[in-house]
Amino acid sequence: MTDGATVKIVGDELVLGPVTVSFQRTLRIPETGLHPLPPGLGRFPLRRVADYPDTAPPEWLARGGVMLPIYQREAMWLSFDAYEPAALQVGVGKVCAVSGLPWIDHLVGDPQNYVALPHQPWLDGINAGDGFIRQFVAVPLGSGATVEGQVTGKETHGGVQLRAVGLNEQALAAWHAAQTLRTQCCADPMADGGPLPAPSMSMGLGAGGRMRQEVYVDDRPLADYDESGARRVFVHLCSAAQWAAVTGEAPPPTPVDRDAYVEAGLPWFDFYDADARDLAASDILAKVKTVGKKLSFEEDPFVPVDPKTVIAIGGVSPDEVTDGTW
Repeated sequence: MTDGATVKIVGDELVLGPVTVSFQRTLRIPETGLHPLPPGLGRFPLRRVADYPDTAPPEWLARGGVMLPIYQREAMWLSFDAYEPAALQVGVGKVCAVSGLPWIDHLVGDPQNYVALPHQPWLDGINAGDGFIRQFVAVPLGSGATVEGQVTGKETHGGVQLRAVGLNEQALAAWHAAQTLRTQCCADPMADGGPLPAPSMSMGLGAGGRMRQEVYVDDRPLADYDESGARRVFVHLCSAAQWAAVTGEAPPPTPVDRDAYVEAGLPWFDFYDADARDLAASDILAKVKTVGKKLSFEEDPFVPVDPKTVIAIGGVSPDEVTDGTW
């Protein structure tokens, strides 16, 4: 965190000042075709790394932050909420998930290295195409299939990195004044829960199937943001065995598979905002190969989604999380 700014866990959500982030379990979509947004199947549980000084890997303790359990090749998406405008940087293995450039602790406008909140309700993957992303899929570090490994040639960080930057006093006052002049309030329909050492295998995020999703251009100038009050957190991804060894808890079971979900006729989603502009895809991230291609994983034919099940939509005591050296 920056200048004493804190990050907290509240009900398996991360609270970074005005920004709330949850990590949603979801269906892994096929790597062929273009798909609607899969559903959220509940939040991944979050635990503070600092609470496990005897079992967490030393490098995790040095980095601080939080951890969550995820199975190999399981997919996730990030859900965002913000009660006032903010910028959120998202890194995968310290590679920006929006621009594809190396992680830096400040905002950049060209190419944009963050998502603008509350306008961006979620992010399901890396910004790899025109109007679509490639799904976040968990793979072990050292496999060569992570985004980090393909972009940097090394797999040393893994995990997910978040950094939230709110508005400065002047910009925030102007936003509040504009809010009072609104004649209507449009609610976000998606807004809202002597031990053995751990195995050494850590997880990173690779690229999965293509999903229809836009990453929006921020129309606000960078000067509106207060970098001095930024909050950041490192999110470590545990394998199932590692989670059990560190926490002593059994990881949650894997979600139902995609075909069973489709066959049950359950809903998928499309989000569209006519007033927003889609950010150009990252040339770097567009070159990232899918997990299946990197690991020579053969996919079975999949059951197509029934268009009738696609829904179009518009737009506790908290615990402080420690930050360390990334």
